[in-house]
Amino acid sequence: MTFAELANPGILTQPIYEPGKPIETLARELGLDPAGIIKLASNENPHGPSPRGLAAAQRALQEAHLYPDGGYFALRQKLAGKFGLGMDQFVIGDGSNELLELLGHVFLSPGKECVMHQSAFICYKLVALMFGAKPVEVPLATGLRQDLPALLAAITPATRLVFLASPANPVGVANTAGELAALIGALPPHVLLVMDEAYVEYLENPPDLRPFIAEGCKVICLRTFSKIYGLASLRIGYGYAAKELIAILQRVRQPFNVNAIAAAAATAALDDGEFVARCRRENFAGLAQLQLGFKALGLEFVPGQGNFVLVKVGDGMTVFDALQRLGVITRPVKGYGLPEWLRVTVGTKMQNERLLKSLGGVLAGK
Repeated sequence: MTFAELANPGILTQPIYEPGKPIETLARELGLDPAGIIKLASNENPHGPSPRGLAAAQRALQEAHLYPDGGYFALRQKLAGKFGLGMDQFVIGDGSNELLELLGHVFLSPGKECVMHQSAFICYKLVALMFGAKPVEVPLATGLRQDLPALLAAITPATRLVFLASPANPVGVANTAGELAALIGALPPHVLLVMDEAYVEYLENPPDLRPFIAEGCKVICLRTFSKIYGLASLRIGYGYAAKELIAILQRVRQPFNVNAIAAAAATAALDDGEFVARCRRENFAGLAQLQLGFKALGLEFVPGQGNFVLVKVGDGMTVFDALQRLGVITRPVKGYGLPEWLRVTVGTKMQNERLLKSLGGVLAGK
């Protein structure tokens, strides 16, 4: 028998996640100088890593011969103090993506369903398919806004998880506190809301779902250190929820699932308030810069509330390829059902200027 014949059903048809193209890969493919390439594709922080986090990571490397604290005591203690929750209400993951998989282990199986929007972060669908569950995708509302009543309408007795991100990736739109409260209040008791808060630190006044958790609502919130804290390569995130749910997730979490360098960096980064505030300010300015530039080019865009903007350019793949040849990496979103759009990460002022100039030249046929 072949390996394919031995594999579990569904594995061979499982879609593969395609990340944004690395700078080194583009340089190798097109013979470009890596120093002359800018990457505005993966919603990374253009201002680098948290300085406190970086210093802590360097110190932690001196003990790289030791296993990490598998309970991540220091990080969970720091999170508990920051959020006013118990340490037993936090689970640490290898990025928030691993936490999505842990939820799949616990709640998804053949015959179960999970609900999400069309064009939602592709990993929600991948997790559902991995565990043999059915991903149910509902259309976005006018203006590519998330339609929370449509999510509710799609719930059936087989539904176990509802995936929702705010701000949403790739469209960039956030839902209001009132909209989220209405959704949570209407969820049936057999459904858990998985609230993806990867970009929530970019909001000035983000909705606070801790009161719903305290009231016993079935909600888990997921966050990451990859975005505003600038620790994407270290792969670390966390979830917070009722301690009963966290205890179940801890049962399926692998031992030492996060390395000690990442844990040390994340713990220290939580104290880097000045860096986070500066990144938020710079991001607001960058969003305005890009959106004004897109207006000047006559392009439709979705007003972003994360650290990226979705812009309509015509043939997204063609424009993406042309920009690559100019050393500018963006993100085509054809795979999200948006073939005419590109997702552009907010960069530094100079990077944004270069993107707008390059895009204008491509669209003008120059």
